[in-house]
Amino acid sequence: MLGYISAQGRGNADRLLAELAHRLMAADWPLAGVVQINRETTQGRPCDMDLQVIGQSRHIRISHNLGPHASGCRLDAHGLETAVGLVAATLDARPALLILNKFGKAEAEGRGFRSVIGQALAQDIPVLTAVRQPNMDMFLAFADGMAEALPVDICALLDWCCEQTGRTVQTVSLERTIL
Repeated sequence: MLGYISAQGRGNADRLLAELAHRLMAADWPLAGVVQINRETTQGRPCDMDLQVIGQSRHIRISHNLGPHASGCRLDAHGLETAVGLVAATLDARPALLILNKFGKAEAEGRGFRSVIGQALAQDIPVLTAVRQPNMDMFLAFADGMAEALPVDICALLDWCCEQTGRTVQTVSLERTIL
């Protein structure tokens, strides 16, 4: 009940999970979680990172602008924890699936969405996330044998979601919808 993808290329996992969420929402699935939206800025500067809470119009900035020569972590811990609180509050509604943008450094260190993942799994809510290679060992240790690597393919992810939930995707609009 804990699926993950590991996509190569900047932003590819973010776009794939957002597309999956859009399709499932279009098919009236009750979802919880966040997808990441990367907004390009000026040339030579890293993108701004926002989380969109699924089912809400709210975007939460999770990146700091540290300036053009900074090399430190850009994560805005306050923004991330705000998103964590909003998502945790939705689990009581028993969504069919929890989609999280990634198991990243914050989760590897025991913060971020780590507790929400545990809470969802304890409630038998399947979880789907992305994991980058630098965090893979910590993710697999956290998952303790429960994680399933999934293909980086929208059809395979839809199939996995259906298998995990017992739901179907009968009519999936290819049009973009508002999460």
